[in-house]
Amino acid sequence: MSRSREACKEECLRNCSCTAYANADERQGGSGCITWHGDLMDARTYLDTGQDLYVRVDANVSAQYAKKSNSSLGKKRKLEVSVACGLLFFLLFSLACWLVKRKRKGQRSQDKFFNATIASTSWEDSSARTNIDESGMNSDLPFFELSAIVKATNNFASNNKLGTGGFGSVYKGVLDNGKEIAVKRLAKNSGQGIGEFKNEVMLLSKLQHRNLVRIMGCCVQDEEKMLIYEYLPNKSLDFFIFAKGEFLDWTRCFEIICGIARGILYLHQDSRLRIIHRDLKASNVLLDSAMNPKISDFGMARIFGAEQIEANTNRVVGTYGYMSPEYAMEGLFSVKSDVYSFGILLLEIVTGRKNTGYHHDSPYSNLVGHVWDLWKENRALEIIDSSLGESYPVNEVLRCIHIALLCVQEQAKDRPLMSAVVSMLGNDAVIPSPKQPGFLLKSGYHSSGDPSINTDGACSVKDMTYTEAEGR
Repeated sequence: MSRSREACKEECLRNCSCTAYANADERQGGSGCITWHGDLMDARTYLDTGQDLYVRVDANVSAQYAKKSNSSLGKKRKLEVSVACGLLFFLLFSLACWLVKRKRKGQRSQDKFFNATIASTSWEDSSARTNIDESGMNSDLPFFELSAIVKATNNFASNNKLGTGGFGSVYKGVLDNGKEIAVKRLAKNSGQGIGEFKNEVMLLSKLQHRNLVRIMGCCVQDEEKMLIYEYLPNKSLDFFIFAKGEFLDWTRCFEIICGIARGILYLHQDSRLRIIHRDLKASNVLLDSAMNPKISDFGMARIFGAEQIEANTNRVVGTYGYMSPEYAMEGLFSVKSDVYSFGILLLEIVTGRKNTGYHHDSPYSNLVGHVWDLWKENRALEIIDSSLGESYPVNEVLRCIHIALLCVQEQAKDRPLMSAVVSMLGNDAVIPSPKQPGFLLKSGYHSSGDPSINTDGACSVKDMTYTEAEGR
């Protein structure tokens, strides 16, 4: 009688002495049934082929074998996981050590570079050095990796270059997070620029005002030294008032004037460091997307102590046409030096002319002298920039010229403080008459008109001479 494999299984399970079973014939689905009772004495091994033998095992014994097997596999898995975790931990620890070592190396390089500032000519005054040290020298300023800057500027591609100066070049860049930046890259052969670079880092890291350019960080790595600023898309003020890159109506001009004045007031009075800029000019006023002015380039700036009134230097630096007489001739500078530069800048905005340009209809070779002549003759409206048209408020424009002439008076003591200038710009109160300005250059001594050139040699100023005024 033929039986299926299931029937064989049921028959073996019904008999307690049955220890195994198998089909008698595996062909065609199997037929018949063979069972074993006791020891498997007549089991045989086939070399080429064979059939399945089903052995009956006690449930407890089977469970023990299964437990041992699972325990063995569990230990193996635990060992594998432990080894993998150990290897991962080692790799992460090694990476962390490498990053810390690299950061410390970079920090030592940066510290070494900035500590050398102590001998810089821009930090001659010991009290100024103490003030900056007490406020935590450049501790808040982020440092950028060179690789990040190279990537952001597309390896300093020429189409990303925004401009070039004595210090080096400025490039536009885009960080990985999409933030646009301006990168000021110090030229490797710029000896003067290194001191200015350090000075700018020290100062801008401690200053924050809506009318000052914002520094985002710096990079000092290998031979590269770079400053990273916020990107300002509208270039500098000189592009608008001299190159006439775009029309500025009087309302916009007046907002720019007031913004510059507030920025200087912050430097002189409201910031935690009292700072004299020493190089205020149209090209150092940048404009953001909303045409808000931002004072930039603090390479020549100096810190004053709380009670300090003026300082003296043997190294006169600045731009020809913007330097006050006492600074250019005697090396004396103070907050009134910046007031003088602001007055020149204010006249340039109102007239659309450079101070150093030659005015054929005046005996004076500079803008200050020309405006002074017209002011004395009550003809100041003749000098107003023609591009403003007829849409400006006459009294407001004349008041700006009046304030500018107060700022450029020859004697520093006669010039107003920036707090008074901001007040005068914001109201219609009566203001005093200006005295004669400084630097009324006769046309026989006029310069080439380029504000970026050095003025080597002697230049006549009110029957006095000064030499070697180191301009930019």
